[in-house]
Amino acid sequence: MLFSLLYMVLRVVLGLTPAGEARDREAEIVVLRHQLKILQRQAPRPKLSRLDKLFLAAASRILPKERWSSFVVTPATLLRWHRELVRRKWTYKAKRTGRPPLNPQVRELLILMAKENPRWGYVRIQGECRKLGIRVGASTIKRLLLREGLGPAPRRDGPSWSEFLRSQATGIIACDLFTVETMFLGRFYVLLFIELSTRKLHVMSATSQPNAEFVTQQARNLFACRLDQRDEPIRFLIRDHDCKYTSSFVEVFRSEGAQVVLTPIRAPTANAFAERVVKTVRSEILDWTLIVSRKHLDGVLRNYVSHYNAERPHRGLELAVPDKPCTVAPVDEVPPIGRRDLFGGLIKEYRAVAA
Repeated sequence: MLFSLLYMVLRVVLGLTPAGEARDREAEIVVLRHQLKILQRQAPRPKLSRLDKLFLAAASRILPKERWSSFVVTPATLLRWHRELVRRKWTYKAKRTGRPPLNPQVRELLILMAKENPRWGYVRIQGECRKLGIRVGASTIKRLLLREGLGPAPRRDGPSWSEFLRSQATGIIACDLFTVETMFLGRFYVLLFIELSTRKLHVMSATSQPNAEFVTQQARNLFACRLDQRDEPIRFLIRDHDCKYTSSFVEVFRSEGAQVVLTPIRAPTANAFAERVVKTVRSEILDWTLIVSRKHLDGVLRNYVSHYNAERPHRGLELAVPDKPCTVAPVDEVPPIGRRDLFGGLIKEYRAVAA
């Protein structure tokens, strides 16, 4: 009702103006201005070409400042355009200040010295260069070597963390307990061990009551049946603070000459090998299988461990398998390939078939 009244009043006011060509032209200008306001409220900022900027800048010189509101740009925009024109005018090259760039031959010499002498520090390399008549600052040497991935001496020499852990992994075994939910919402506990050097997996039998007798007996079974063929004894066992690892469980390993290493509290990454293999077992088989009973679970895990140790390539072993560390020689022609399906096709094994 209110808008209808306002419409009638506005129509009467506009009708009071005398008819003619001047009124039509002024009405058209008003309509265009109003539509421009609507577009300014709705449309994004328009992209102006250089000709558009030239025309608007020239038109601003003949219009008084009171009418500058009709422009789609602000005075600050006009000033910015002017600054851009001034910047384009001064196109000569600015004189570079600061230290001159390092000679490429000197750069190669510094990198060569750092690589061939990993125990030399920045100042020592600076002194060696000064003996050759080359003047270069120690801070320059430091920045150059850091860009090339060469840290300060003496940490440039020696193995990397991966090489160090791989060399120390012999004789280290890690363990972890994980749970499996059955189809009828029962829960079983599974104890697994993994050898860090060979990535060989040992999964013990499942139980619904992981008490002290169970874990102790599984530790005895590990040494009696699984580790009797090892050339080197177990030196360390990595485990977390789970209360299911009782003193009798720890004593089994100590009696075999192994030292038990506890991970920090709430730090699963400290037992990364065991945590990763638990994730692998879940993602490759358990998350896709409905477990009916403990016997069913033991059979599934037994078959998976056989596949894991004998057929599954490991990135930590340069894509070799734990039971077959030697790689197959490359062939010129693809031999006949046979496939074996496990767990109804969830896992597939490929082998070369003898001709």
